[in-house]
Amino acid sequence: MDEHPPDEPTTVSPAGPPPPGEAMPPWVPRAIVLTLLGLAGLVILRWLFFALRSLIVMLLVSLFLSFAIEPAVNVLARRGWRRGAATGLVFVGLLVVTGIFVGAIGSLVANQVSNFVDEAPEYIEEVEEWVNDRFQTEISSDDLVEEITREEGPVRQFATRFAENAFSFGVTALGLLFQVFTIALFTFYLVADGPRLRRTICSALPPDRQRHVLRTWELAIEKTGGYIYSRALLALLSALASWVALTIIGVPFPVALALWVGVVSQFVPVVGTYIAGALPVLIALISDPVRALWTLGFIVVYQQFENYILQPRITAHTMALHPAVAFGTVIAGAGIMGPVGAILALPAAAVIQAFVSTYVQRHEVIESALTREPPRPGRGLPGLLPWVRRRDRRPPGTPAT
Repeated sequence: MDEHPPDEPTTVSPAGPPPPGEAMPPWVPRAIVLTLLGLAGLVILRWLFFALRSLIVMLLVSLFLSFAIEPAVNVLARRGWRRGAATGLVFVGLLVVTGIFVGAIGSLVANQVSNFVDEAPEYIEEVEEWVNDRFQTEISSDDLVEEITREEGPVRQFATRFAENAFSFGVTALGLLFQVFTIALFTFYLVADGPRLRRTICSALPPDRQRHVLRTWELAIEKTGGYIYSRALLALLSALASWVALTIIGVPFPVALALWVGVVSQFVPVVGTYIAGALPVLIALISDPVRALWTLGFIVVYQQFENYILQPRITAHTMALHPAVAFGTVIAGAGIMGPVGAILALPAAAVIQAFVSTYVQRHEVIESALTREPPRPGRGLPGLLPWVRRRDRRPPGTPAT
């Protein structure tokens, strides 16, 4: 008789592996398929974004231009104009202003180049005399011109390369012209058919969502239009002041330079002021160094007057961004979309700030040393009075120090 006890049944702990032959949970294949589909969708979206990047940029530019133009079109529409005719009139006005600016700058550049070519021999002779006198050399301008313009010289090589690349330059210019036409076409239809487009979008949304969409659209139009019109007014004042000052100083081409200063200083973010002021100073320096100093002084003084007097009053109700926020926004826009992103960054930041201030609930801030602003010290005689009173509070007989 076997004395060994019978084998006890084995049990599997709940935390251990499933018994052999048990089927996979039904949710696992579904999760794997959904994950693969999600990854495939992300890859397709990434490919579409890079393939349609130029179209997306043009649509964004058109959208912001439509925000800027629509307030003027709405004013004309309320006076009985049809939206298509009102949009066309605004476009014609913009085209005229752009043509005047480009024509003035083009004439400035052409005249300066022509003057430089006419006076080039005198410049060469002056440089030749200065070098020979300073370094005791015997450089001849005739030998220098012959060396530069010889068959294998740098001028001939540059002309040959320019002629070879003329076709590619023409193709690039034609592509740029096509992009400008496309942006203008999109902008025209976004403004002329704005109410119909908004009705189409809102028809697919419930009433609560429709209110949010329309409010956001209204904020975008208000802030972007306010930004453009305030900048246009500042540009006009800057151009008029520059024209008067440059005419009095005697700088050549005062009208073209005034237009340059007004437009570039207001519509080029961050560095526009420096770029705008450098050109008139350079043109004045070519004619007379004293005029250049007067021009630089006027630009510095007017910039302070604009920053502390004009700009706070004109932009008080349009777009108020902290300088650090504006600077960081421009850098972010330039990093994402290049120069176009840098220009669109400020209106976009204003729209986002207005949206946040409208829909984000504010609460009362608790008292803390980290949130308490220090009191401003007094200035002049009122600020000295408390100190004098403290000095007078001394025991009798104590000599004054």
